[in-house]
Amino acid sequence: MTSISANLRLVDFDNVPPTTLQNQVISAIDTANAFLDNMSADNDSNNGSTDINAEQALADIMTFDHINLALDRSWGILSHLNSVMSNDEIRHVHHELLPKLSAYGTRVGQHQPLFNRYQTIVNDTAFFAALEPARSRAIELALRSFELSGVALPKAEQEKFAAIQSELSTLSATFSDHILDATQAYALALKPEQLAGLTESGLALLADAGEQYKARELASGALTQAEIDALPMPYYVASLNIPVYLAVMTHADDRNLRETLYRAYVTRASEFDKHTNAKGESLNNADIMSQILQLRVQKAKLLGFDNYAEVSLSTKMADSVTEVETFLRDLAEQATPAAKQDLAQLQKYAQDYGITELQPWDSAYIAEKVKQSEFSLSQEEIRPYFPLPKVISGLFAIVERLYGIKVQEHSESVSRWHDEVSFYQLFDADDNLLGGFYFDLFARSGKRGGAWMSGFQSRYTYAAQNHQQLPVCFMVGNFTPALDGKPSLLTHDEVLTLFHEFGHGLHHLLTQVTVSDVAGVNGVEWDAVELPSQFMENWAWDAEGIALISSHVETGEPLPKDKLAALLAVKNFQSGMQTLRQIEFALFDLLIHAQTPALDYDGILATLNTVRDDIAIMQTPDYNRFANGFSHIFAGGYAAGYYSYKWAELLSADAFSKFEEDGIFNPITGKAFRETILSVGGSFPAKANFENFRGRSASIDALLRHSGFDNAKNDDAANTESNVQIDDQTNAQTNAQTTREVI
Repeated sequence: MTSISANLRLVDFDNVPPTTLQNQVISAIDTANAFLDNMSADNDSNNGSTDINAEQALADIMTFDHINLALDRSWGILSHLNSVMSNDEIRHVHHELLPKLSAYGTRVGQHQPLFNRYQTIVNDTAFFAALEPARSRAIELALRSFELSGVALPKAEQEKFAAIQSELSTLSATFSDHILDATQAYALALKPEQLAGLTESGLALLADAGEQYKARELASGALTQAEIDALPMPYYVASLNIPVYLAVMTHADDRNLRETLYRAYVTRASEFDKHTNAKGESLNNADIMSQILQLRVQKAKLLGFDNYAEVSLSTKMADSVTEVETFLRDLAEQATPAAKQDLAQLQKYAQDYGITELQPWDSAYIAEKVKQSEFSLSQEEIRPYFPLPKVISGLFAIVERLYGIKVQEHSESVSRWHDEVSFYQLFDADDNLLGGFYFDLFARSGKRGGAWMSGFQSRYTYAAQNHQQLPVCFMVGNFTPALDGKPSLLTHDEVLTLFHEFGHGLHHLLTQVTVSDVAGVNGVEWDAVELPSQFMENWAWDAEGIALISSHVETGEPLPKDKLAALLAVKNFQSGMQTLRQIEFALFDLLIHAQTPALDYDGILATLNTVRDDIAIMQTPDYNRFANGFSHIFAGGYAAGYYSYKWAELLSADAFSKFEEDGIFNPITGKAFRETILSVGGSFPAKANFENFRGRSASIDALLRHSGFDNAKNDDAANTESNVQIDDQTNAQTNAQTTREVI
């Protein structure tokens, strides 16, 4: 049970230079194209007729799927390294391959002989009905994918579609580059008087950022060693990396400093950002955003849709733009009374600190003061009770109790891409290996922001070649690193993020499906894929769960009862305002993708302002360019799908209410959730999976109760009018919620 199984097929990260990966990707594409060429030649020799039976058609499909494993692996490694260890060489190779990947993907999606084989299987109703559910579901989803790839389009329009896809892949990568470069380009050296209010851990982060700044400046030649030696020690530098940014925004007494950092953060990659990349090029994403929207509209029109939002929703649980918009606006109405109470509370406390008009750069700072006063809770006071090793061991203990699974660390036995990375194997109750996963949890240079789970390798079996592989995934975060000889000490918000990503990881790892297209998170509707992740967060809000993940880093003492009570009491602190912000992002995303013709940059900004007028209860500064950094929709998989977070939160809350009824560690309920949700992946529609677990359709009642909205509506205060402003970084928890991704 301690050895590393060959079925994990782990990567030797010590021997995957970018050029090697580039050659492997090209070779894999060439091999797959040769297979398609042969299929086309056979089709042509038969004058376009398909005289093969369903059994042979399935065999051809499975052979082609197996051929594509090499591409999935080599490209998956390169994409991952570009996200966590990006440098000029990796980025260059990654971007150079994007057009080739796009062209190949479009060819597959438009390949008529391959498409015909899928149709042959479906048309043989007896054969299709006899297939295992996972295989039949994969075939149904593949046929839909062919349609959305333009398989039925005339040749000229197929070529236009291919060009659009290629350009979109390049633009999205550039958008992401600009955000990373803009974030890393900013550095603000602080004076001693600007450090007032900052916590010990915050100062340690700033000092660490100072050391990174010196190293970069020396490497670039901007400063000499003598000039660096002349700088004070420690050298405190504020950056836009999330742990540093939040440390300043939450605790710095210097209001001007908070304003300066806020402005820098919300104008990244905009017309206000004067930084350039290594080539001296602007990092402004404005034109890229409008180009992406234009190309998406063109794509939608080619496929016969009115707008791109319809394309996106065609693969999701929600049926229409109207349904999603109604859901979001109804939820906003439910959240608004609580949000108004949240606002009144911040306004009241702001007065106590000499702030007559609350501004965006004040909100996190004042929110922390409210927590300390109203709940006797400070993030800094509880941080020592959440050392990362304890949180991880407690997390593993929780899932063992829920699902009967066990985790073993084997970091020193495997190759890793960075020394901070850890590796684990996952076993069932009978010591059968289920899969493996990596944690890469700390912020560093060259790593994109946010947190995500990458389902690098799916569970998969191919009997024809006796091939078996177990699922492997990467779980990535940007948490506060270990400093001053102590382990990483997490805020509770970071704890929630870890639980969230581990929920995604379990969805990937616990699958029993061996058809890779619908194994784990694959094939799951995007507005349901966040269900297991948001669901997992509940155990970090429960007293029993917290007892397992907390102990003082120095004394080992459990979290004191008064701090535990305070922590649980703040669960819904500012939840109304946080919910409205999430709805604001989701509605903005939906509406810009429902527009035809596509919006230009001014139109994008105008739409965001309109949504804010409709939803937000506080204004945002005119210079705020949140949209220019909205990677989820411009460089990720959430275009016209950001609403998925709230949609899945409804499912999550309702699913957890079953545990509230039965006991949150009830093994029978845990087994049912594993068997109906986690183990089946995308082999059945998400709606059916949920109803199999819950025994009924989803209800919004639990979401309203968990959010504290069921009572707030009756307690609506008189604070209905306000000119107070708020930012796009309301507090640390909101930031964590808006940067989670699953890949």
